[in-house]
Order: sequence, then C-alpha cells, then structure tokens
Amino acid sequence: MTSSIKHFCTICHERRIIKGAVTWCIECEVFFCGDCEKPHRSSRLYKNHKTMSVKDYQKLPTIIQNISSQCKDHKKQFELYCSFHACPCCVQCFSDKHKKCQDMKPLSDILKQVKSSASVQLFENDLKDVMENFDTVIKYMKTRISSINTQKTKAIEEIKHMRNSIDDYLNNLEQTILNDLESKHSKLKLNMTTLVQQMEQRASKIKQIQSEYTTMIQYATELQMYVGLREIEKTTSEAAKYIDDLVESGDHVSEKNLEVSISSALQSILHDVKSFGDIKINTTSSHLRVKPVRKDQAQHLLPNDPKIEQIKPSWLRTLTIPEERKTSLDVLACLVLTDGKFLILDNMKKQLLMFSNDGILIRKVLTFTQHPCGACFVRNNTVAVTLGAANQTSLVYVEKNKIIKTIKLSHYCNGVASDGKKLVISSVHEQTTTVNLNDMSRTILKGVEGVNSISLFKGNIYVTFDCENKVCCYNSSGEPLWTYQHQDIDGPVGITLDMNGFVYKVCQENNSIVVVSPDGNIGKTILSESNGIKRPWAIDINNETGLMIVSSQIRDDDIDTSYGTAFVYTI
Repeated sequence: MTSSIKHFCTICHERRIIKGAVTWCIECEVFFCGDCEKPHRSSRLYKNHKTMSVKDYQKLPTIIQNISSQCKDHKKQFELYCSFHACPCCVQCFSDKHKKCQDMKPLSDILKQVKSSASVQLFENDLKDVMENFDTVIKYMKTRISSINTQKTKAIEEIKHMRNSIDDYLNNLEQTILNDLESKHSKLKLNMTTLVQQMEQRASKIKQIQSEYTTMIQYATELQMYVGLREIEKTTSEAAKYIDDLVESGDHVSEKNLEVSISSALQSILHDVKSFGDIKINTTSSHLRVKPVRKDQAQHLLPNDPKIEQIKPSWLRTLTIPEERKTSLDVLACLVLTDGKFLILDNMKKQLLMFSNDGILIRKVLTFTQHPCGACFVRNNTVAVTLGAANQTSLVYVEKNKIIKTIKLSHYCNGVASDGKKLVISSVHEQTTTVNLNDMSRTILKGVEGVNSISLFKGNIYVTFDCENKVCCYNSSGEPLWTYQHQDIDGPVGITLDMNGFVYKVCQENNSIVVVSPDGNIGKTILSESNGIKRPWAIDINNETGLMIVSSQIRDDDIDTSYGTAFVYTI
C-alpha cells in the first residue's frame, strides 16, 4: 500500500524549517532535502550509507515504514536477537529484560543472510500459493453455501410432503370411521323405527277397542256383551304378552347407545409426539484440497533452533458457552478427545461437560459429589477426574455418562496424567502416586512432591510446582532429569506435551503459554494476552488430531462481566 503522507527534511525540521524531503537514509533513518543530502553523502562517516528516494520510500507498506533499527524504549541501536522472545534487543534491553534468556545472538548474524537467502523467492511463491488457496477455499465455501440452500429447500419439501401425507392418511382414517358410524347408526335406527311401527299398529288396535268399549256397554245385548268381552280379553292378553315378551327379552328395548372410541395410538400423538422432527448439522471430512504452503516461513531466515521456532499455534475456534453458564463456569481442566470433541471440567457446578467439534455444548457428562481438580484422557473413551480433598480419582466412561472405577488414595488428588497404562496422580502438598491400570497397584514416587500439575511423555514425568516458577522433568522412577526456570514462567499451572516432546506450560500470572524444548534448554512464549489469553489455567494437546485447547477468561459486554471458556488451536 503506497503512502500518501508528505515527508519533510528531518534536519531542516529540527531547525524549524519546513522543506520537502527527496531522499531517505536507510541506516540513519532520516529524511534529507537536496541541500542536506550533499554534506551527508560527502561525509566520511556516512558516505557508504544506503539511501533511497522519498518516492520509492512511499511505495513501502506502512508496516515496513514503521519498523525501526532503534529500540523505542531506550533509543539505542538494536545489536542483539533474543530467540526466546523472538525479538531484536539493544544492549540496555539485554541488561533490563533478557539477562536470563539463554539464546542471544548478534543481530548482524541474523540479518546478513536475509536478503541473500533463497527463502526470499520462496516467500513470493508462498504468497502466491496462499492467495490461490484463499481463492480456492472461498470458491469452495460459496459452493457449500449454495449446497446448504438447496438442502434447506429439499428439507422444506420433505417436511411439507410428510405433513400432506399425514393429512391424507388422517383424512382417510376419519372418513372410514365416519362411514362406520353412519352404517351402525342407520342399522340401529332402522331396527328401532320398525319396532315402533309394529307397536303403534298394536296400540292403534287397543285404542280403537278402548273408544268402542263405552258404546258396547250401552247398546250391546247380554249375549253380545258376553262374547265381545271374551274377544276383548283375548286381544288384551295378546297385547300384554307382546309387551311382556319385549321387556323380558331385553334385546328390543335395551338402551343401545352410539359411542366413539378414538384410537389410543392416535391420541398419543397429542402428548408423545413433541416435535415434527430434528434438524441436524452433520459434519463430514471435506474433500477440499489446497496447495501445500510452508508454515512459519520466517524461521527459515533465522540461524536458530528450527523446531521451537516453528511452534506457532493457529486459532481455530472458541467454545460457545450457553448464557445460563457464563456467570458460573470455572474451568479447571479442558481435554481434546480423539474424535475431535472437547471436554470441560467445571469446578463451580462440579460437572464434566462435552462440546462438539464445532465448540457447541452437547451435554453434561456427569455431576460429581465432590469438587473436581483435574482431568486427563486415559484410553477407550475413558477419562480420569481427580476429586481433591475426597482423596479420590474417578475413571469416567464418557459415552455412557458413568463412573466405572473409583481409586481411593491416602492423599489429596490434584493433577493427573495417563499414558493409557498407568495414572500418575499428584498432590499440591504431599506425595505423587503411580497407579497401574491393569492391577490397580500403587507406587509412591519419592522426590516428586508438592506438584501442582503433571504430564507424561514416553515414560518421563513433567511437572510444575505450586509456588515455584519452573518446569521439571523426571524419569519414571522420580529421578530429576532437568529443570527449566525463566522469568516468563510466572504462576505455572496446566502442563502438556506435543508429539515431538515439546513442553507447553500455562502461566496464569502473566497470561501466557510458554513452550520449552524437550531437553529443557530453551523456551519461547507462543501465546500471550495480545492473543486474547486471560487468566488461563488448563491446557491439553491431542497428538492424533493436532488440536490444542487452552482455558481462558473472555469479556462479554452484554452482561458486563468476564466468563470462562476455552480456545482451540491447531499446532
């Protein structure tokens, strides 16, 4: 990006004269006008200094223009390079801040091969490849957006099709039962109507006799009366018998009611079916391929330990903490499982929580009866969780959400580490115990006492101490191998190792993550407060997935507070 700023002669400006600059001295870092440049160029001290026109200087990116060869703090020339902090230093810097740094080199040795290095051309290719990769990934992501839009449309169609199918099916069921109702009602009504008609015919005959009875008494002869009464008696008896038969048989006069019984399976829909279905985001491996690009290219320009300089974690995501947990989550351990999911040990609510590959809370794995202190992955979907003052360590089978083994010790259980065959459980004030996972036999490690955090790698034991700013390495018997101590290790807590044996240390007091070489000779700060690290406590690396997780506090302005979460990196 070309600068549009007007530059003035530094020398004239100091004399309160405003004159436009024409050249820039690369070594003096001073602008010169045409008049001031001549004595500078002819001076025996400065005649070999390299200069460039202001026009060319303005073509430099702003970030390059702002880089100075002098220390901003002490106004002295940079003469040294600190490998631990990856920065140039002046002599005063070395006296003030870098006395304990173990790998200081003359800055001239670092710089003399920069422009002549073959890596310069490689950087140009790297920039081109990275840009092409961005284009490829952007194109791929736009294709994916189009795909999920199509998937959404297809899902809507499937939902509506299911709804229509259910409607059609219910309509058919409804019509069937309505037809059945109509059939049974018609049959019942016909039978009852026919019976009523028969009864009305008989009743009509009795009514006729009843109306003629008075006339018969007044005008009939005695003989007619006698014979008539016999006929009336016969008719009446037959009618009474007819009614008695109807009542006694019960079938014709019983109360026949129409009732509907709704299918229990159909009724269950109203209380058993809670949703129409589920919408899931299924994650599968991407087929996207990009050009391989060298990582941490700048390390190729430095004559330094190439391995430790290559360690620069790349932020991947932040775990999403639900709103209701933001004010209470206290992360004491965070783990990366082999399937890419994450576990968080919450001391406040005494819970083990599982997060998806995308950093979304999936579920609560378990709630403990005691406050937990630490956790580590063991093997086969099993993790170990220490329970502090309870003097216990629980083996938790994550998939089934249950404790499968409780290990009781005679001391406080704080830090825990495992290589799949054994557990090493530490105490902040007492001894450290090794537990064989095959026969549960215990061995006390003499000499490894008062340990805060602990980790295992290829048989060796790596620890930090509660009140000492150092990292120590022991063999499997507890014999010390090396100790690394540095001013940048301040308030060490969590500890872990990568596949190459580099030791990663959480430093809570200065909000940083420091990595130490496998031999304990050199170290380097790889993450700090400038990367968003705040009050870190726990760390874990899964060497199968290449993921690293670090706990941290994060600010939420909406609720005006900070809360615990974890950052995920690739290393």
